[in-house]
Amino acid sequence: DGHAAATHTVRVHRPWGFYQSIHNGDRFQVKRITVKPGEKLSLQKHYHRAEHWVVVNGTAIVTRDDDKILLRENESIFLPLGCVHRLENPGKVPLNLIEVQSGPYLGEDDIVRIEDIYARPEFETSKR
Repeated sequence: DGHAAATHTVRVHRPWGFYQSIHNGDRFQVKRITVKPGEKLSLQKHYHRAEHWVVVNGTAIVTRDDDKILLRENESIFLPLGCVHRLENPGKVPLNLIEVQSGPYLGEDDIVRIEDIYARPEFETSKR
């Protein structure tokens, strides 16, 4: 079992930073997300999952539909299924957060990108 656990902590690098899966369960997944200072993820939505984001350290600006919310250490936000959302790090230090996804399908291809500063394709495959 130790070997299987080791494979799940692989960091997946992205232009904005990286994420790693911490735990996969039935209908839920926990990820650690690190966003480099001044970077932001694509504006996106999901058809099959809701997400909870908890800031571990750093500062986050979260876009959720028409709202922009500033989150600091130990603060959290709920992103209901289907909402348009984005995560950005306005600070000078890396932003670390824990993401808890819940829903019937948690694949990385359940992303509809509405706007992406890195000009990536609308649907991302899990190829690395």
